[in-house]
Amino acid sequence: MAGQGNGISRRLGLVIVLLLIATLGLVGRLAHLQLFSHQEYQEQAQDEHQGSLALNPRRGAILDSNGYPLAASIDAYDVVVDSQVWDDPARAQQRAEALADVLNRPPQDILDDLSTSITREVTVGRGLDYQGSLRVEDLGLPGVRLVRTGHRVYPEGNLAASLIGFIGRDNVGLTGLEADYDRDLRGAAGSLSYERDALGRQIVHGYSKRVPPEPGADIVLTIDRYMQRLAERELDAAVERHEASGGTIIIMDPRTGAILAMASRPSFDLTNLDLSDESMMDLYRNRAIIDLYEPGSVFKVITMAAALDAGLVSPESVYVDEGAARVSGWTIVNWDYGTHGTQTATQILVKSLNTGAVWLSELLGSGRFYDYVHRFGFGQTTGVGLSGEAAGQVRTPAEDDWSEVDMATNSFGQGINVTALQVIAAISAIANDGKLMQPYVVQEIRRGDERQVFQPLEVRQVITAEVANTLTHMMNAVVDGITAIYAISVPGHQVAGKTGTASISIPGGYKEDAYIASFAGFVPSDDPVLAMLIKIDEPKDVPWGSAVCAPVFARMAQSILDYLKVPPAPEALVHESP
Repeated sequence: MAGQGNGISRRLGLVIVLLLIATLGLVGRLAHLQLFSHQEYQEQAQDEHQGSLALNPRRGAILDSNGYPLAASIDAYDVVVDSQVWDDPARAQQRAEALADVLNRPPQDILDDLSTSITREVTVGRGLDYQGSLRVEDLGLPGVRLVRTGHRVYPEGNLAASLIGFIGRDNVGLTGLEADYDRDLRGAAGSLSYERDALGRQIVHGYSKRVPPEPGADIVLTIDRYMQRLAERELDAAVERHEASGGTIIIMDPRTGAILAMASRPSFDLTNLDLSDESMMDLYRNRAIIDLYEPGSVFKVITMAAALDAGLVSPESVYVDEGAARVSGWTIVNWDYGTHGTQTATQILVKSLNTGAVWLSELLGSGRFYDYVHRFGFGQTTGVGLSGEAAGQVRTPAEDDWSEVDMATNSFGQGINVTALQVIAAISAIANDGKLMQPYVVQEIRRGDERQVFQPLEVRQVITAEVANTLTHMMNAVVDGITAIYAISVPGHQVAGKTGTASISIPGGYKEDAYIASFAGFVPSDDPVLAMLIKIDEPKDVPWGSAVCAPVFARMAQSILDYLKVPPAPEALVHESP
């Protein structure tokens, strides 16, 4: 009996020892959890019971010069799912099917978003309108939240599409002004921290902290929606009428440099973008500031301005046109292949004589010629403040491959590459008493009550005011000559301008039977309120700027002067009595 009692005592002692060991293990484990893993488990607990969410700011609007919205954001809602609440596959499938009807997405796409995301909260739907958000709320699905955001709308449709640009799904600007001024337009995100239940829903009376987002600034443009609409309508009509491949129209206030309209074709549908279509990528660029072309005879105005300002010629100076100019072994002829004999400097512009432009450039010499070319802004960006702007291409004597024939052809706008914006800025300098202004398209940034206003900026005095006035009268004569043929007059107002017809350069030479027609000018010539460039690419019927572009200038100028309520010149109101 004693042996049996001792056996029981040993077994009991063993049990007690095991219990003590287990107790010590539990105590050790608890001590480890409390002392060494406390922070980790506390964070896990907080993650289970606390949620946080970024609050998207309202993106600022892009307004025209009169305050009309060209791009704006309206309230919309993103749908966010807590993936941990949807961890049961069967329930997740049911919930995805319920959401799919509202989001117009296949259920599997929603589940794929959840399974591939590295974050707990996953956005599965974007840009729902108010009615759509109510439908999501009515579903009452666990782990589903609505986040207020914005949806970009365009009250004027596709107006100024290439200038305005567009944003991506993450509300970040991708092209145009949307990208260039993204930091101002986007604003600053806020945040919401809240306490949630086991189903991921916010506890109504639980802890919450909200940091409100800061809305984006509004950008006010110099663009006038009436003039922009007129420019796009006339450009579309001209492209269709002449079966052209495209074109550009820019309207500028020559006194300030403000761009009043900037239209290019071909363009794209801003209201129905498909960013997955790579064939559309070529349409997104702003051709007015990016595409280079040879300006042709419009550039003769620049050559004439240089010769006048250098004191080498006057409007009455004469030279003898022999029909051809020979430079460095090359023969240069007039556009009409004609020989015109004794001509004045004014007739060089009126008849658009290539040989006359060559004569002027030879009087100037390469140093002075290219100095004026650069002073007018060619070969450098204008500083308009738009990304992607091209500087153009001007080959000078400083380059090894330059020769005197380059200057000769440059004098009448061949062999030199420019942007449409550079051309209108240079023509505007003549209209503005010889002062070159920096073009700009943004006149103001508004942040609540704060205003950041952009003032006109004079770049330099290119030519004297007297020379600019003299050249303006010579350009009046050019337009009078065109009017006699194509009736492009603007009743009650005198127009100064110059036509251009240029071949299209391609690697190794020029494109066969392909031209760019253009007309650049300003009105009223004695007190200009607008300068305008009309450029039509590859018209199929006639190539001449006088026939293709000058009539467009006349129609637009008349409409804009009426819109601006610019009265006709006093002499236009006086008629001799019968």
